[in-house]
Amino acid sequence: MQKHAWCCLAGFAVGAALTFTSCPALLAEGPYHVQDKWKVGGEGGWDYLAVDPQSSLLYITRGNHVMVVDTTAGKAVADITGLKGTHGVAFDTNGKDGYISDGAGNAVAVFDRKSNKITQTIPAGTNPDGILFEPVTKTVWAFNGRSKNATVIDAKTKQVVATVPLPGKPEFPVSDGRGSVFVNIEDKNEIIHLDAKAHSQLAEWPVCESPSGHAIDVAHSRLFTVCDGKKMSVVDAGSGKVVATPEIGDGPDAAAFDPNTGNAFSSNGDGTLTVVHQDSPDSYSVVQNLETQKSARTMALDPKTGKIYLVAAEFGPRPAATPENPRPRPSIVPGSFVVIVVSK
Repeated sequence: MQKHAWCCLAGFAVGAALTFTSCPALLAEGPYHVQDKWKVGGEGGWDYLAVDPQSSLLYITRGNHVMVVDTTAGKAVADITGLKGTHGVAFDTNGKDGYISDGAGNAVAVFDRKSNKITQTIPAGTNPDGILFEPVTKTVWAFNGRSKNATVIDAKTKQVVATVPLPGKPEFPVSDGRGSVFVNIEDKNEIIHLDAKAHSQLAEWPVCESPSGHAIDVAHSRLFTVCDGKKMSVVDAGSGKVVATPEIGDGPDAAAFDPNTGNAFSSNGDGTLTVVHQDSPDSYSVVQNLETQKSARTMALDPKTGKIYLVAAEFGPRPAATPENPRPRPSIVPGSFVVIVVSK
């Protein structure tokens, strides 16, 4: 995770499919830059974050609460409390309802996007993690990490309509907006293709090691999954074929795709944001390796502005391991939690 020593021959062109090892200096430069850092503070660790496509409010899961940040002012404007261990946020296309996967509560919390108050809690499987709204069936899919299945909720009735078994531990899901759902299976190194109407599995495709973050290019039917080993698998969403494996930073946990620029992104715990350009549906080149901040592993893309939001914090020393806690996490330095704004 050490920062590269930036040295490279100046004559190389960025378009020559450069990698981290071939020309890190040029890849540090590129079309994106850190525009701002908002010190929003607050308590708790964090997992996924999401931008409301209507209000552009940024929702950040923070353990037992969800912080809501105004992206025009760069300030926290609300806090959704009464939760136990949050992971993800999804938005209904009705513009009214939002959904939070409350992993430690084994539930999905429904909240009103105007008041940011919880209106209902729906039981799910064990430790719901990734979550999405599927627009064709108007269902919410919560992917349960420990029970290895998906809870399907009718968005109108707020009732569970199916529990879909999965072959392993699910991570982040995406939808193509046409009735298909795709989810990474972390412990099987796979992507699963699901039929949202039939609540059934259609296919099982191998990808890179320990896939986590996930994004989709709907127009060209391409999936982007980020993995250990500094790899992104670009997958044909029709056939399951891996068409490219561009190199990314270390420790990724989220991915995004901007159809307006043809750029895919990987946010990496080593403190970099990798920008991968789609030269064609089957050809990709790494165009930038933007320095962000160590621990900035998760992100969200605002589809209206193309801005990317990442979150990070500073940490104190790691406590000594004990038999009860063999892998203790270091504590967050109070007040150090920030939102990093990246723009083109």
